[in-house]
Amino acid sequence: MTVSSGTLLQGKNSPVETVLITPEVLAVPSSRSVSKETPGNIAVWILIYAELFEFALFFLAFLIAKSHYPEVFSEGPLQLNTFAGTANTLVLITSSFFVAKAMAAIKLGQHRECLIWLWLTLAAGGVYCGIKTWEYSWNEAAGIGARSNTFFTLYYYLTFNHLLHVLMGMCTILFVTIRTHLGVYDASNYEGLESAASYWHMIDLVWIIIFPLLYVLR
Repeated sequence: MTVSSGTLLQGKNSPVETVLITPEVLAVPSSRSVSKETPGNIAVWILIYAELFEFALFFLAFLIAKSHYPEVFSEGPLQLNTFAGTANTLVLITSSFFVAKAMAAIKLGQHRECLIWLWLTLAAGGVYCGIKTWEYSWNEAAGIGARSNTFFTLYYYLTFNHLLHVLMGMCTILFVTIRTHLGVYDASNYEGLESAASYWHMIDLVWIIIFPLLYVLR
C-alpha cells in the first residue's frame, strides 16, 4: 500500500499495516461548526435575559398576590375585555411569523421580500398598540382603573410595561428596516436584523405568558 503522506504504524507480529494520518483526521471541529450560532449578538441577548428576569419577578409577584387575594384575582379576568386580549394575542403571534419570514428572506438574498415582511411586522405592532389603547379606554368607561384593586394594579403594570416594550421593539424594527432599505444587510451580513428579530420574539413570548395570567386563569 502506498502512502504519500502521514504516519506508518506497524502491528506486532503482524504484516505491515499502514494508517494514513492526515491533518484532516487530526483536526478538531471548532465550536462554531459543532454548535449552532446564537442568533444576533451577545449584547442583545444580555438585554433579552435582563428583560425576561424583570418580567419573571413581576409574574412571581402576581402569583403571590393572587394567593393572598384569591377572590379579587378570580373576579378580575371576568371584568376585562377578553376580545381585546385575544385579538392582541393573535396579532403578536402573526407579527412573529412576519419577522421570521423577513429573516428567511434576507438569508436567501431576497431583499425586497424582506422589506415587505418587516413593514408588515411594523403594521402588526401598530395594530397591537391601537387595540391596547382602545382597551384602556374601554376599561375607563367601565370604571376600571389602576387603583381599583390589587389585580388591576398588576394588570396595568404588566400590560403598560409590555406596551412600552412593544414600542421599543417597533423602533428597533423600524431602524433595521431603514438599514435594510439602504442595503446594509444581505445574505452574508444580517446580524443586526437578527438581533432585532430576537428581541421582537421575546416581546411576543412575554405576552403569551401575560395573556392567560390576566385574561384566562381564575
